[in-house]
Amino acid sequence: MRLLNLFKIAFKAIVLNKMRTLLTMLGIIIGVASVIAMLAIGEGSKESIRATISNMGSNMITVKPGADVRGGVRRNASEMETLTFKDYEAIKAQTTLTSYISPIVNGSGQVINGSNNWPSTIFGVNPDYLNIKVVDLQSGSMFTNAEVQSAAKVALIGQTVVDNVFPDGEAPVGKMIRFNNIPFKVIGVLEEKGENTFGQDQDDVVVAPYTTVQKRILAIDHLNEVMASAISEEDAPNAVLEITEILRTQHKLADAEDDDFHVRSMEELISTFSSTSEMLTILLVAVASISLLIGGIGIMNIMYVSVKERTKEIGLRMAVGGKGADILMQFLIEAILISITGGILGVILGLGSTVFIEKFLNWPTSVALYSIIISFAVCAVTGIFFGWYPARKASALDPITALRYE
Repeated sequence: MRLLNLFKIAFKAIVLNKMRTLLTMLGIIIGVASVIAMLAIGEGSKESIRATISNMGSNMITVKPGADVRGGVRRNASEMETLTFKDYEAIKAQTTLTSYISPIVNGSGQVINGSNNWPSTIFGVNPDYLNIKVVDLQSGSMFTNAEVQSAAKVALIGQTVVDNVFPDGEAPVGKMIRFNNIPFKVIGVLEEKGENTFGQDQDDVVVAPYTTVQKRILAIDHLNEVMASAISEEDAPNAVLEITEILRTQHKLADAEDDDFHVRSMEELISTFSSTSEMLTILLVAVASISLLIGGIGIMNIMYVSVKERTKEIGLRMAVGGKGADILMQFLIEAILISITGGILGVILGLGSTVFIEKFLNWPTSVALYSIIISFAVCAVTGIFFGWYPARKASALDPITALRYE
């Protein structure tokens, strides 16, 4: 019952100073709303990255020539020609943890249809490519292994290419286009996929047999890349190790020698982006938390003012038998109520902010339950931490001195 009375007294003191209390809460409200919004943006970014990369093929493994040099260091031409068709055949014959595998060669050029032309990229692949990239056909069909062997001049095109070289809505399947003046018969249109995580248009592409691109477009005998799909997402790390061992043997590399190729899985890419996103989220939350600190200092400040204003009241309560612990609890409860109420309003504002950010700014957001729980916990701790010292000071007042206070 005594605790209930203390809550009533604290609540009455807050209601009597509405504007002052609201201004005190502002730091807490803004801090909590900022923390929730920042965590929602961080979680939304991670989920978006994972979904986008998974859409590119979550089991996908890429093998590229040259050592795994990071930081944008240029490599010479010889380092970029260490991947050959024999490497592809060795991986295909010896690997046990991949379901599909395709050699890749690519180059840039102009796609031409009559008076319409469009700069695009051509990828030379085999029929496994669509399964690896998890891409369906909107219309038409994929070229066959026989067409790969004969270096047939057939191609699939993405929707961006269709929009720009067939602007009149003409069905492209069966029509002829040219890529760098080499004629290709369009046999299929790829399903629309939009932009990937890196902002690249996945529909601005021409896909043809790798033999055709290798001989007729690029005039090279090496591969730019080998792409494979692991049996499952869980098997991807082991598949990377298996392919690495196969290629080291194929390239006759000694134990002390570095790889002249690099193998990566989508899981590694997801992990890298998620780590970066987490670091940015921590940074944003740390900045947002400054508002909570300011809000806590505001509570301490206003509780000091409240103690000064109610010194006579404190003296009177002590004179009629009130204990120091009761005075301490009264002011502490008042500080906690201010903090928790600010936290509730902050959660409401934070949730509203995430809706606004997603709908009007088109940023992906995902509100995690733990962010709301943490916000409430921080509010309670803030109220106790910053309210304790003023409450302790109030409980330590001498009753006679307090009664004489003007």
